[in-house]
Amino acid sequence: MASKAEAEGGIVETVKTIVYALLIAGVFRTLFFQPFWIPSGSMKDTLLIGDFLFVNKMAYGYSQYSCPFSACPFIPGRIFASQPERGDIVVFKHPVNGSDFIKRLIGLPGDTVQMKDGALWLNGEKVPTEAGGIFVEPYEKQGPAGSFPRCENGPVGIGGDCEKTRTIETLPGGVSHAILNIGNGPLDNTDVFTVPEGHFFFMGDNRDNSVDSRVPQSARGVGMVPFENLIGRADRVMFSSAGRSIFFVWTWRGDRFFKGLN
Repeated sequence: MASKAEAEGGIVETVKTIVYALLIAGVFRTLFFQPFWIPSGSMKDTLLIGDFLFVNKMAYGYSQYSCPFSACPFIPGRIFASQPERGDIVVFKHPVNGSDFIKRLIGLPGDTVQMKDGALWLNGEKVPTEAGGIFVEPYEKQGPAGSFPRCENGPVGIGGDCEKTRTIETLPGGVSHAILNIGNGPLDNTDVFTVPEGHFFFMGDNRDNSVDSRVPQSARGVGMVPFENLIGRADRVMFSSAGRSIFFVWTWRGDRFFKGLN
């Protein structure tokens, strides 16, 4: 039978092991990669609800928002900084409410950005597009929140085909990506936005179902995002589940495992 001293020693060693594991996990999450689940459809069809990815935190350097719970107030501004590129898929902290957002970087400092009749204009020139077919998904509840997708061909019955027109947009610099259209909305026509120094302009690929930099900064609107709010870049989907739980094996999307993003 173990002595009381041996039992207490075993408990101490177990606590030490847990503490070391948490410290290692915290360092890994702070310096290298942060896990992120896609909770909404604002980046369809590039990212789907239920996609799981790791955000590359080395891509842009580190700020106070690099630590879990934004607990790095000792970092002044941004250190080891690298400038993001137009077209990057970026996770950032909302400038007002502090929640994590994921969107595509559209406007760099000094750029002008405008939407005209659903088309993107950068620095006074229309961004070229080409037809990309139709994006089809079932009209069913999606993800843990159980929300239904919005459809261009609505109304659609449960289990029916929910369709959206897909267009391929090519940004200055050469990044091509799909965008979706649901219908005419208030964000299809905007004033001209000028991106200030040290800030960036973000939009979702699912243009008619995205709250982004087109909406003035508020508790809900994003507005211009400061450089220090950027957490990292999303490069690859590691895992994906279409169901309301990761344990629903029959809802796993095998074709999206380790899928590269552009």
